[in-house]
Amino acid sequence: MNPRQRRGAILMMLAGICAIALFFISISWVGSVNAKVSPLVKTYQAKSEIPAYSVIEEDDIEAVEIPKRWASTSATTDIESLIGERVAFNVGEGTYLSDDMLLPRSSLNEDEREIALTVDAKTGIAGRVQTGDFVDVYAVFTNEDGNNGTSQVLVRNVRVVSVRGIETETAKSGDSFAEEQIVPVTLALQPKAALAVTYADAFAASVRLVGLPPGVSSKNRSGEPELVRRGDLDELEDGS
Repeated sequence: MNPRQRRGAILMMLAGICAIALFFISISWVGSVNAKVSPLVKTYQAKSEIPAYSVIEEDDIEAVEIPKRWASTSATTDIESLIGERVAFNVGEGTYLSDDMLLPRSSLNEDEREIALTVDAKTGIAGRVQTGDFVDVYAVFTNEDGNNGTSQVLVRNVRVVSVRGIETETAKSGDSFAEEQIVPVTLALQPKAALAVTYADAFAASVRLVGLPPGVSSKNRSGEPELVRRGDLDELEDGS
């Protein structure tokens, strides 16, 4: 093959490579055009960061149109379903809002109040309690010396409003700090009971949830013990 033939062959190869490149560029362009002209859906995104548990206001969001195939199945397309709702976690600027980012609306009665407790993930029953279950709330109070404490029932037949996942917090233990796994649980309480549980959560040695079998919450439980002292435990240990 003489030099002229070699140059011709090289030019033909370059022309073939260019043709292939143009082919793929054309396919990509056609695909982008199809994406833009496909059915659009209106959704909403955060104008700026929305802190967790904040109430969404109209100024916090803006409407954007995106191809329907790009929108998630839970994407919120109705502004009325966003305004006045609370986000469950920090939402970054530009994030598309969806139903699974929102806290469920409260189902409280007029004479109920919501109160949140943190239940120990290891010693509590958080893994066994679900939204809609009923529980008793117990508290353990101790004297300054740690002896002769009491365990008592604060309130019975409490409805669980919500249960969140396991979280980690740093707690002080003596002169050191340790990480503990907790589960936030929200309860629906009468106002007086809410005060009692709030007090116990602040000053009791521990507050526990006691799970109830189905149907127990509707029965008369006035015969069940309300308080246990150290002396009562001594009687149990003696077998009396």
